[in-house]
Amino acid sequence: MSAFSKDLGIDLGTVQTRIADSSGVLVDEPTVAAIVVEEQKVVEYGKAARDMQGRVLPDTIELARPLQNGVVADYEITEVLLRELLKRVSGPMRIFRPRAMITVPYGVTSVESRAVHEAVLAAGSREAYLIQQPLAAAIGMDLPIGSPTGNMIICLGGGVTQAAIISMYSIVSAETLRAGGLQLDEAVATYVRRKYGVMIGPATAEQLKIKIGAAVPQDREESLEVQGQDQVSGLPRPVTLTTGEVVEALQEPLKQAIEVCRRVLEKTPPELISDVIDRGVALCGGGALLKGVDKLFTKALGIPAYLIDNPTTCVVEGAVKAFGLYPLLRRNLPPV
Repeated sequence: MSAFSKDLGIDLGTVQTRIADSSGVLVDEPTVAAIVVEEQKVVEYGKAARDMQGRVLPDTIELARPLQNGVVADYEITEVLLRELLKRVSGPMRIFRPRAMITVPYGVTSVESRAVHEAVLAAGSREAYLIQQPLAAAIGMDLPIGSPTGNMIICLGGGVTQAAIISMYSIVSAETLRAGGLQLDEAVATYVRRKYGVMIGPATAEQLKIKIGAAVPQDREESLEVQGQDQVSGLPRPVTLTTGEVVEALQEPLKQAIEVCRRVLEKTPPELISDVIDRGVALCGGGALLKGVDKLFTKALGIPAYLIDNPTTCVVEGAVKAFGLYPLLRRNLPPV
């Protein structure tokens, strides 16, 4: 390996893509590309593309999420997006191409794994390895996964929800729900449409979730006025929502996430369950920032759940650290 090449961790997410090296997070951009429909050419990506959402004519510029539910849905756009982001990290003249450790959801198929692997190589990496997101998260939050004790992690991502029990550098039991933060936004938008007859966009639904949303009822009730489109007249109409209403809207998708965690615990050996009860459940991912989500999981699972210090960056930071642990992890990583 050249002393001048970089080792990069890449957290290729449905909503957000992050790239990091040993110094920290270098890139944190939305996984969105803006494409000119007529030419089928990517003209913007990341935040600049996301800011166009709902503000451009769909028959002129199309906004695409090249990853759906944590896996590559559009190979070509994924490759272009990664190439641009890697260029930003390494510069246009890459004499020493980087090695990359890319995160994938637990349980991806060999075809899905290969698509990610090939996209990263085509984008300019010299070598590429895959690591499961729960395993990378555990390394990124410095859990003692090298010992024969059980550690439970719940990753609440934008496109996938994952629960895993990790011990001896391997995933003992885990499950993936191909739904996440985007489905929470959809649930809010559906609630507003059904209750008030007003249609709101994904960005507005996300703002409601972030600003006044919660997983459990709050002592302090907040409210927020948003603008939407009346279903009947088609004219703009303001609507004011409260925290309690957003909590109600989010219950169904959160219930699905809890069921995934219960199924993982059901198939975990009793000795490891005992460790998990002692250590608690670590919550990470953007969804973990939802107010009261730790209380919801604590009550539903009967095990203390806690939000870690770096919930959104632990996966990409763990991917970088995984290079140093590669000899120990190799047999447990997804084949490519």
